[in-house]
Amino acid sequence: MNVIVAGRNVEITESLKKMVEEKLDKFQKYFKTDVEATATFSVQKNRQIVEITIPLKNGAIFRVEESSPDMYASIDMAVEKLQKQISKHKTKLEKRYKSHDTIRFEYIPESTYAAPVEHGIVKTKRFPVKPMDAEEAILQMELLGHNFFVFRNGETDEVNVVYLRKDGKYGLIEPML
Repeated sequence: MNVIVAGRNVEITESLKKMVEEKLDKFQKYFKTDVEATATFSVQKNRQIVEITIPLKNGAIFRVEESSPDMYASIDMAVEKLQKQISKHKTKLEKRYKSHDTIRFEYIPESTYAAPVEHGIVKTKRFPVKPMDAEEAILQMELLGHNFFVFRNGETDEVNVVYLRKDGKYGLIEPML
């Protein structure tokens, strides 16, 4: 695993770089050698923030962000959270393979839709919408730490949205034509 270390508003010391590389090295057994992990350090007032992102070629993304008054404590908390995400993902994949289902991550071109700026949109994200089922979409949503996820339903070939409800359960939005 290749580890890229970057810093925003903070100087990266060799000890910080070495520590994060050693901590992420234990995840080597889960990934192929060509996987890149990005660790970004930043400081905001009294908060020492660590963000670790591991994008996989099949479309899955592992992302954690932790903050504390101490940068080393933030690294430990982020690595612990990353371990939980990877274990959860691995367990779900094992269950899926045992039931003889497959995971499809086919390339779908990006949408060319651009929202008008006059409505107060401050950020636009573009991403490939991959065919998957609702369970896979919920997994991706949890891995990203978001409360909704847009995906293309593999069965109906329509764009759907899964979201986290206030009661802790999940909802699915399907278009009606």
